Amino acid sequence: IEARIERDDAGPLVGTIAEARIVETIVPRLSARVALSGGGEAILEGLPPRLDEGRTLLIQIVREPIPEAGRPKLAKALLAPPNAEPVCGPKLRERIAATKYPVRELLPHEPDELEAAGWSEALDEAERGEIAFEGGALRMSLTPAMTLFDVDGSTAPGPLAIAAALAVCAAIFRHSIGGSIGIDFPTLPDRTSRRAVDDAIDKALPQPFERTAINGFGFLQIVRRRMRPSLPELLRSDPVSAALRGKLRQIERDPPPAGQPLDLAPALAKRLAEVPAWLDTLRRRTGRQFEV
Repeated sequence: IEARIERDDAGPLVGTIAEARIVETIVPRLSARVALSGGGEAILEGLPPRLDEGRTLLIQIVREPIPEAGRPKLAKALLAPPNAEPVCGPKLRERIAATKYPVRELLPHEPDELEAAGWSEALDEAERGEIAFEGGALRMSLTPAMTLFDVDGSTAPGPLAIAAALAVCAAIFRHSIGGSIGIDFPTLPDRTSRRAVDDAIDKALPQPFERTAINGFGFLQIVRRRMRPSLPELLRSDPVSAALRGKLRQIERDPPPAGQPLDLAPALAKRLAEVPAWLDTLRRRTGRQFEV
């Protein structure tokens, strides 16, 4: 239903309050680029007047950095509330613990319940963008402007569009997709069919969101609040590291004999050599010595 990953190199988390220095004014009295005292940068919106470059102030992160090919988006920040104190934003584990759902630690020697629940299938969807549903398939594409879903299928346009709408809503929720989302449905000739698709989205996708009505060409746009990168953005921004993390998870659950080299593709072995802490963690969790 929901798949979430928080990488160990995630930037400042939503809710972080930190001291920052104004590096560059982008639009006077509107926005500036700031450097956080703990490292990293953000775009400060709502720049107070009479604050020059070099001044320090407390900011609050409202959107985490978004990986994007060629031009990653910096974190977005606002001025911190009055009398606020510096604090790190809650991590994924803390955010889950704050919900109504119990938290369970799945240990390597136990049955892999994440895998049984469809973990690999969810990651495959995020990486490849191919999402099957009864009667058709979705192609999910990432662009700098929006996430796009293209609908394909061989059934009648009306039922196909309804089934696709439900599949898209499930995928949006499953992969934590925010911002602008475009859906290219099959062309629906009459208003009744188009209204049925609109209604299906309103019932299936949790609020809050805004949307357009599906137009005569079959296109509909949804806008959701965007606080963090989506799962596809996380996995596609660094596919080698994503593949290596997945492989290490498998090795942790089914380790080779001690002293035997790890069976890794050259690109994964090269990346693992660049982050020796991951190998140290694998050795500690399995109690075995491995060589790359």
